[in-house]
Amino acid sequence: MTAASVSVDRDRLVETAARMIDVHSFTGDEQGMGELMVELYRPLGLQVQWQQVEDNRANALGIWNGAGGGKSLMFNGHMDTSYSGREEWLRDVPGFQPQHFVDDGRLYGLGISNMKGALACYVEAVNALQDAGVRLKGDVLIAAVCGEIEKTQYGDATGAEYRGYAAGSRYLVSHGGVADMCLLGEPTEGKVVLGHFGALWLRIRVHGNFIHTAFSEGKRDQNAILRMHDVLAAVKEWIPAWENDPVNAYRGVKAIVNVGAIDGGFGWRVSRTPHQADLFLDVRVPPTKEMGVARREVLDMVRGLAGRFPEYGIEGQVYVTAPGAEIDEGHELVAAIDACHEEVFGEVPERDVTRWFSDASALTRYGIPTVNYGTSTGLMDVEKGENLDIDGLVKTAETYAKIAMRICGVA
Repeated sequence: MTAASVSVDRDRLVETAARMIDVHSFTGDEQGMGELMVELYRPLGLQVQWQQVEDNRANALGIWNGAGGGKSLMFNGHMDTSYSGREEWLRDVPGFQPQHFVDDGRLYGLGISNMKGALACYVEAVNALQDAGVRLKGDVLIAAVCGEIEKTQYGDATGAEYRGYAAGSRYLVSHGGVADMCLLGEPTEGKVVLGHFGALWLRIRVHGNFIHTAFSEGKRDQNAILRMHDVLAAVKEWIPAWENDPVNAYRGVKAIVNVGAIDGGFGWRVSRTPHQADLFLDVRVPPTKEMGVARREVLDMVRGLAGRFPEYGIEGQVYVTAPGAEIDEGHELVAAIDACHEEVFGEVPERDVTRWFSDASALTRYGIPTVNYGTSTGLMDVEKGENLDIDGLVKTAETYAKIAMRICGVA
């Protein structure tokens, strides 16, 4: 049996992806999507391992057991979507709703790009291999996981909808979901991502007085929000130092820092000066830098601010540390992707380094070499929303099937 004899069923793939889109699975509400994955696993004869991560959210692991003597390959993909579709700025965009539609060769709907399209490709890859009568030596695992989207609980924002950053994959690997290597079908435009940055989230707090507006005259220098204006200016001076430090670069890609949020005072009581104001930073950290080192360095920056503005009561808190991940370019999974991509697409895939997070962070720390390689990004069409090219989806599924044959071996 040769890899070239595997044929993807286009209609079946589109139907599978469409069914996935039609299941709402915002972070914290992935149970229904997990149940659909199990429904898709059963006809393929996959061994199902249901992992109840918490109420109303689970991981759905399907294992196609091999004949033995080959390496195991995991296809990992998150079921949660980046948005709910109920956001004020998205609710009128059809492609950001959990209802699929096809237009001009593209499949639209919430989560199709990130990353239900990849999950559909995993299922179709196994379907295609079985249709072709292929029996693999090694096991193929399809891990549909919850809670990957970059978010965390903070303050009043509590509950499952805020528990992301590899919550599902961390549960997966600690409950038997491991393999010799893993392919993550994040939307990479068909490029092989050899590494991605990690994230460190930092809160900088400034204190001030809390008095009635009537008595605030002459005391503006004690207003926490106005003090934060000075601190923010100082942080903006520091950001280029982090981003341009060669130690913080990875494979020629610079680090980046985002001023993500600011909070202070009470909108319902602006008759009082704010007692404190908070600034929130997302600091991207290369996979080659230990998080403990990054933490120390950013908190040293905060200490410098405290020394510069001694009356402001400045303090800092690191509340997210999500390490990056990398894989050696000489790894056999990279070689397999190169060969199979070229066979299907007619050219060797490009390399990439990204500054977004993926579940490779958790998987690699469990000793599972992981590559991010998947579909186009399906960037938002301002009128129609999230989408993927169906022809590209078909080719990606075929490539995944061929990769499984190369890695697991044919019995």
